[in-house]
Amino acid sequence: MKKVSDLDWEKWDPKERATLLFIKQGSRLLLIHKKLGFGAGLYNAPGGRIEEGETPLEAAVRETQEELCITPLDPVHVGTLMFQFTDGFSIHGEVFTATKFEGTPTETDEAIPHWFEIDALPWHNMWEDDPVWYPKMIAGEKFIGRFVFKEKTMLDYRLLKIQ
Repeated sequence: MKKVSDLDWEKWDPKERATLLFIKQGSRLLLIHKKLGFGAGLYNAPGGRIEEGETPLEAAVRETQEELCITPLDPVHVGTLMFQFTDGFSIHGEVFTATKFEGTPTETDEAIPHWFEIDALPWHNMWEDDPVWYPKMIAGEKFIGRFVFKEKTMLDYRLLKIQ
């Protein structure tokens, strides 16, 4: 499996379900430099695995609280990401954005917060798929992204816009 078309996405059953929650204020985006776990060393949004009995929104808010010590106040669902890795790992992610939050972004054991200007994101230190779907997320457009990866290398993708 090297292409998105090699998979039957309607029957696809991911091993993990997770979330990402982006805080966007004006021309800035709050990202984390991930210190531990999946994607350690890269910049991304706060997020993580959905726990038993949790909705994706509840998980996104909880993970943001745990990783940055802030509470998003107006989260909106903007997208869905589906990742299949050639080693068999797979993850289904729900993407949220918010513009308001309570608290002060604070470094934790998992993450270091960083504000970036949207036109100066650290693409060189992010997942290869991020430049594909971030523009839609930043614009508030709804999307579904399907990706095939071999380790940290993106082999193929398909990005669908949702009405």
